[in-house]
Amino acid sequence: MKTEISLRDYLATRRSIPAFQMTGPGPDEAEIREILTLASRVPDHGKLAPWRFIVYRGEERARISAGLKALALAANPALSEEMIKVEETRLTRAPLVIAVISTAAPHFKVPEWEQVMSAGAVCLNLLMAANAFGYCSNWLTEWYAFDERAFPLLGIKPGEKVAGFIHIGMPQLPPTERPRPNLDEIVTYIGMPDQGAGQGGAA
Repeated sequence: MKTEISLRDYLATRRSIPAFQMTGPGPDEAEIREILTLASRVPDHGKLAPWRFIVYRGEERARISAGLKALALAANPALSEEMIKVEETRLTRAPLVIAVISTAAPHFKVPEWEQVMSAGAVCLNLLMAANAFGYCSNWLTEWYAFDERAFPLLGIKPGEKVAGFIHIGMPQLPPTERPRPNLDEIVTYIGMPDQGAGQGGAA
């Protein structure tokens, strides 16, 4: 069986970089379009494309972040200076932020849950597509992904849900590994192993 070593090596070392550890430059216009094109190549039962993208870039990131800070202060006027700083930099930590918006809805054939999972697949594909261009990335949600007061500010329509905000940039620090799940604790095998598994057989 032929193995794609470069992809296997990538998956064995893939790591997110915290958004606050990112710097510029970010992807240019052509790269953004190609990254989004690659991210869209996901399992999608019924070809519904039950998701869309919102691209935040340039000075709009600061304007929206200021609006998020105002919403956070309205909800908690006693917000600490440290948290105020966090709120006003929500979308400016990375040079580019792309929201993956789930538009999943009841359908006569395709379960809504499958549509939701397709949006999750887009998020992961978007991380990997950004990495393929040499950028680092991080998949975040944070409070404003679930607070509908922030939706008009973010360009999100009523009834939509945020699958994730993908932050993209260049790393300021090299990535460090973190603990990964123990397969013995998360895998259940049913049935006997295939005697031909892992071996190339005749057609």
